Amino acid sequence: MSQSKRRVLSLATLYPNAHLPRFGIFVKQQMEALAARGDWDVTLLNPVGIPPVAFGRFRPLSAALRHGPEGGVSVYRPRFTLIPRFGARRNPAAIVKAAMPLVRQLHAEQPFELVDAQFFYPDGPAAAQIAEELGLPLSIKARGADIHHWGSLPWARERMLAAGNQAAGLLAVSEALAQDMAALGFPRAKITVHYTGLDRGRFHPLGREHARMTLATDFGIRLEPAQTLLACVGALIERKGQRLAIEALTHLPDTALALVGHGPDRAQLQAHAMQLGVADRVHFLGSVDHKALPVLLSASAAMVRPSLSEGLANAWVEAIACGTPIVVTDAGGARELIRDPSAGRIVERDAFAIAHAVRELMLDPPAPERVAANVAQFSWQANAAALAEHYARLTA
Repeated sequence: MSQSKRRVLSLATLYPNAHLPRFGIFVKQQMEALAARGDWDVTLLNPVGIPPVAFGRFRPLSAALRHGPEGGVSVYRPRFTLIPRFGARRNPAAIVKAAMPLVRQLHAEQPFELVDAQFFYPDGPAAAQIAEELGLPLSIKARGADIHHWGSLPWARERMLAAGNQAAGLLAVSEALAQDMAALGFPRAKITVHYTGLDRGRFHPLGREHARMTLATDFGIRLEPAQTLLACVGALIERKGQRLAIEALTHLPDTALALVGHGPDRAQLQAHAMQLGVADRVHFLGSVDHKALPVLLSASAAMVRPSLSEGLANAWVEAIACGTPIVVTDAGGARELIRDPSAGRIVERDAFAIAHAVRELMLDPPAPERVAANVAQFSWQANAAALAEHYARLTA
């Protein structure tokens, strides 16, 4: 390793592994882009919570706790004891207890200059304790749910604010999220807006007709010639609003919906589609490989995601980059992204409003290249350059 490289220890509880290859994929892309620059040596601590007895879904996860280099990043996956559903309060302490022996060893072998957390809870308080023990500056990034969900719980907010006050600098994925953080009591002067990146070689318009032709073979979706396809990408949880996207189909008779993602609401969403009589037009695709996702997005007339809260979703940027306008609620950084009608519509969190916006886009569809131009400034290289500059300021 070149002696000119700076060293950062980054903690991220959301990070892909052999069992969950798309879990926190955007963090992996960010840290690998940073490592590829050559000025920062990146060590990624990915603590994985496993119950005392690794039952059910935790058994294959336990088998995926491998260490080693991944995409230029040194990744370590210490196991910490997780109490499902009831252990959230103790998770930061459990992470520190599990990770600290490894952290001390790595720091003794080759000192770090900065400790970084990729989410505000439980990552932030855990990273704060590690940084304090090592005597290093701390950076914490906020992405959306970590502020809107955990920040709404008094006991978690107290720990997050303490970590934020300790930090030398904070990051937020949108200006709107930075304002939400300030409203909770985080020092606004410490917060830098750090927009997400984009794999520009993968996410670009593929041609709607060509993409539609591959739907049957790649996704098992067979559309009638006059049928429109909508995509919805995100975890199947109430906050993402898939229920409303399904309800919008009752106002869009010649439209199908493809849902990408896993989550606890899948059975409820399937039952809801059945009750509304639209189940034959709703396709549950589960996890979709990042290489295949541009085909689905390019084949769709719009990407619908009526979220209750957001930071600035990677799925928004990826859809627009594929020439597919988005229909979203006024959440997080939506207004920072949709500055031109060609990028999509901001609507009320209501099925009829969603359907109306989709009809508008179908009546006068913007050219895919014009849509894609709205995110011309996004790339993982630009994201990494901004992150490197932020780290350098904190360690100057």
